[in-house]
Amino acid sequence: MIPVKLQELLDYKGETVTNKQAAEVGISRERLRLLANAGCLERVAVGIYISPDALPDKMYVEQLRKPKIIFSHETALFFHDLTDRDPLSYSVTVPQGYNTSALVSESINVFTVKQEFYELGTVQMKTAFGHNVRTYCLERTICDCIRSRGRMDIAIVTDAIKRYVKRKDKNINLLMKYAKSFRITKTLRSYMEVLL
Repeated sequence: MIPVKLQELLDYKGETVTNKQAAEVGISRERLRLLANAGCLERVAVGIYISPDALPDKMYVEQLRKPKIIFSHETALFFHDLTDRDPLSYSVTVPQGYNTSALVSESINVFTVKQEFYELGTVQMKTAFGHNVRTYCLERTICDCIRSRGRMDIAIVTDAIKRYVKRKDKNINLLMKYAKSFRITKTLRSYMEVLL
């Protein structure tokens, strides 16, 4: 049987709990392991457990496992409803110097940026399961896609820009500010001139 404190934590954390979170309410790693062996919890990754009747939120689990990742590019387009395509594999951005081998081995598309640009435009978005994960805002996402257009399907990039231009919540000033920071102002203007 799941201890009351752990059940409360699971209820609060959306049916997902980490070793660290459990330890904060007095539940040891060994106790979590025993609960998983007894079928009271399901271990979905090293140090991450869910209720046995819950579906695992893969994006959220990735974020818990690797807190430095920020969902970006095609995945961010999906979050912002700038594409109709479900991402077949996640795209993430990490700071330069981050060891990407584990991410690459999991077929995750990894982009790296200088530390000064890593947090720029970071927002929290909800997954389909209601968990918050880090991604980039609309404007940063558009800039990332233009910067990385050589690694992306150009039809997806063009469609995303078309959708962005039609949105009421777009912020062209912020878009141009980010474009200047990333030195893609000229490229962005050429896309925008065709679409505006």
